[in-house]
Parts: sequence; structure tokens; C-alpha cells
Amino acid sequence: MDTTSNALNWFEISVTDMARAKKFYEEVFGIAMEQQEMMGMTMAYFPADMMNGKVGGGLVESPYHKPSTDGAKIYLNGNPDLDIALGKVEAAGGQVTMPKTKISDEIGYMAFFIDTEGNAVAMHSNA
Repeated sequence: MDTTSNALNWFEISVTDMARAKKFYEEVFGIAMEQQEMMGMTMAYFPADMMNGKVGGGLVESPYHKPSTDGAKIYLNGNPDLDIALGKVEAAGGQVTMPKTKISDEIGYMAFFIDTEGNAVAMHSNA
């Protein structure tokens, strides 16, 4: 890894109920997620243009993936204003644990939530 590459190249959010988790993320972010079976796992993908160096990831249900509020935090893109997506979290079955909070003028805002599977996840936006 060097300064010209992304430190993150893929992420997976562990789930125990793919249908419920997929519905949650589709509602919160207003997206459609493709789902498929691969290597004994059920996966649903966040939209990404992998061919242009963009980071991608998805939801994964498998015996090796266990939802948790502990461990690494991933920040999902809440642009243009994370209030929009964050405002949908509780209606979709999640829980906001840290409201929209200013980091700095240059960096923007962050928030934490717990999804329907029990994962602690974060969002970031510039506004």
C-alpha cells in the first residue's frame, strides 16, 4: 500500500438475516442492492464502480460473519447531507447512537448507528 492507493479496498457488513438487512440499507440510502450466492455465502452489494478505483462492499451472511457492535468501524457515504440517510435509520428498524456531529469545516460530519443486525456502523458527509 502507498499514498496512491485506497487504504480500504473492500468491506463486508456481517448479517444474520439477509432480507431484513438488505431492506434496511436499501431504505436508509435509497439504493437497490444486487444479491447473489457465492462460495457458500449470501451477499448483497452496495453500488460501486469498481473499474474506476472506487471502494466497494456489501452485506454478507455466512457462518464466518457475525454481527457486532465491537471492532472496526466503517463509514458509509452519507453525502450530500447525512441528515437525509440518518433520518431514515430508526424508521427502517435501526438505532441512531451518535447524532450528526461536526468533525471540522474541512472534514465535515459523522454519525453512528446500529443496523437491524446489531452492527455499529458510521456515516460521513461533507455537509
